[in-house]
Amino acid sequence: MKQILGIAVIALLAGILIFNFAEKNKEQSAADTDKTAVNISKDPDVKGAAIVSPGKSSIEPGQPAPDFELESLDGDTVRLSDFRGKKVFLNFWASWCGPCRIEMPEMQKFYDEHKDEVEIVAVNTEPNVGKARNFIEENGYTYPILLDKDMKVANQYAIFGLPTTYFIGTDGKIQQEKKVGPMTYEFMTETLHSLE
Repeated sequence: MKQILGIAVIALLAGILIFNFAEKNKEQSAADTDKTAVNISKDPDVKGAAIVSPGKSSIEPGQPAPDFELESLDGDTVRLSDFRGKKVFLNFWASWCGPCRIEMPEMQKFYDEHKDEVEIVAVNTEPNVGKARNFIEENGYTYPILLDKDMKVANQYAIFGLPTTYFIGTDGKIQQEKKVGPMTYEFMTETLHSLE
């Protein structure tokens, strides 16, 4: 009986030791992950995060929006700086992106009503221009569509999810936190009034 009791106590102590070791490793792993995990939505209630490679982060409010040059769906060469002096919603999207498809009719309605106050610059991030062109033509979207076939500009703006929108003021600087996920008409109207 003493032998069985002794073996049980040893097994219990070994179990406690293994459990504590596993918990310590889990805590260390979580701490290491927190160094590279970023809540890209800026919403403290959102679940999940994106892993950001070292040195790669989004452009924060107050920073100048990096200039770039892309071809438009119409074949013109367009620079972001062409819109200097205007408020700009710089939106990254793709035709295969479900949330983008939800957002785009809202953006069109907003653009139809506010194009004198703000420019929507929609940067398509897929390599197949034909898919983007068909999608835009089928749905009748009229705001400027730029083509980022190699995702150079998306990488420049640290885009990790689609759709993502940056809000640029007339001074050429980012003026609000970026929005990851689809925008509603109401959200766009409220954000427009917050830009200078």
